[in-house]
Amino acid sequence: MRWLEQARYWMAVLFVISMPPALAWWLIIHPFVAFWRRLGKAATFTIIWSFYFGSMFGLFFLREFFLGRDLGFQPWMAGAGAVVFLLSSAIAMQRKRYLKMRILGGVPEINPADEMNRLLKEGIYARIRHPRYVEFLVGSLGWALVLNYAGVWIMYVISVTGILLIVPLEEKELRDRFGQEYVDYCARVPRFIPRFGKPGIVR
Repeated sequence: MRWLEQARYWMAVLFVISMPPALAWWLIIHPFVAFWRRLGKAATFTIIWSFYFGSMFGLFFLREFFLGRDLGFQPWMAGAGAVVFLLSSAIAMQRKRYLKMRILGGVPEINPADEMNRLLKEGIYARIRHPRYVEFLVGSLGWALVLNYAGVWIMYVISVTGILLIVPLEEKELRDRFGQEYVDYCARVPRFIPRFGKPGIVR
């Protein structure tokens, strides 16, 4: 059906043009957080959001290059993708109870005096330290299975690599911000894969 192919195409375009700026966002923020704090929240987010949407706009004109070959819609892969989406949605429901949009957007990093600047270590955060990244990678795998373009698969591999680069940078910033509290939290709670049994004890 033509409408299905068109939907796949444009969702794949959105995926490949939004992923690089999303990864770059945190690679720009975390290593240079002291600079951004000096610059101030308003100027920082004006620059970062301009970069984000400007990058997407530029990548849109290169969309055919980044999409690569259409590997075709495969019903069994789409079914597997739907199952993966359910897992990602379950993680998202747990994560959203604690990680609000201000935190997700990086406000506490830029402004440590923000009222939401506290270490999250309850709920799903007592099981894994980075549920948002797990949700992101699981959900992206679901998109790759459903869309099945070569460029989407390549971008998924890049996103896995990007997350593995971003997490240590983020954890360094969190150690600097929360000190021993975060060191103790890391000793109790794994990064991505929860331990079986009781979650880490929250103090």
